[in-house]
Amino acid sequence: MKPLNADLHCHSTVSDGLLAPGDLVRRAHGNGVELLALTDHDELGGLAEARAAADELSLRFVDGVEISISWGDDQTVHIVGLAIDPANPALAEGLQQVRSGRDARAGRMAAELDKAGIHGAYEGALRHAGNPAMVSRSHFARYIVEQGHAKDVKSVFDYWLAKGKPGYVEHCWASLEEALRWIIGAGGIGVIAHPGRYRLSRTERHELFGAFKELGGRGIEVLSGAHKDEEVREFARIAREFGFLASRASDFHGPGESWIDLGKMPDLPADLTPVWTQL
Repeated sequence: MKPLNADLHCHSTVSDGLLAPGDLVRRAHGNGVELLALTDHDELGGLAEARAAADELSLRFVDGVEISISWGDDQTVHIVGLAIDPANPALAEGLQQVRSGRDARAGRMAAELDKAGIHGAYEGALRHAGNPAMVSRSHFARYIVEQGHAKDVKSVFDYWLAKGKPGYVEHCWASLEEALRWIIGAGGIGVIAHPGRYRLSRTERHELFGAFKELGGRGIEVLSGAHKDEEVREFARIAREFGFLASRASDFHGPGESWIDLGKMPDLPADLTPVWTQL
């Protein structure tokens, strides 16, 4: 049987993507995606438009979200919620709390970048975002590229916005317990997003996975646009060790800016249980 072409992590202009929700869905459909989840950062506002477009194309659609959490020593981790109820009050209230800190963080980031010689960064990032409550590092990165300080968005994170770099500022997001409570309370499945991107030791990573499972988390992105082949093998092993459902996810943000296009990841290892069997 041919494996399902599922893509369960991507972003629209409602958070830090480059395509409107409907256009994102149409691109996914054109790429052969058969099951799609829109997972904007801490925001549900694009789901209705995306679902309407998916219905028109007879594309199976999953309501999703990506929640920012703080873990350990100033580590930001992302938890994807799949098959959530967008009308759930506790989820909506929790996401509003998370978003409320974004504008203040953006102001602090702009001040640090100004000291490093990149001026007007807040206004530039806001122009790319459109909404102060959703200004993210990706919006700053686009402005920095636009101003000629880096060749592409990926380079900006390496040299300007990662921990220890000039534009990085600490921020306290939701807790792992809160994020999973909101997702599970809204009827969803919690999935750890792109685990290969976190700067955690093997011990710290094991602690994260253990706490995630204990709090009701059920899945892990084995396939992510950010993962190298050896990381895919490692997270497949971890899925087996912890009994996690396996997810397949591009983390697509936009043409020319993402590691991989919608629906273009390889297949999951055959012995893993795909998360979509539970959706």
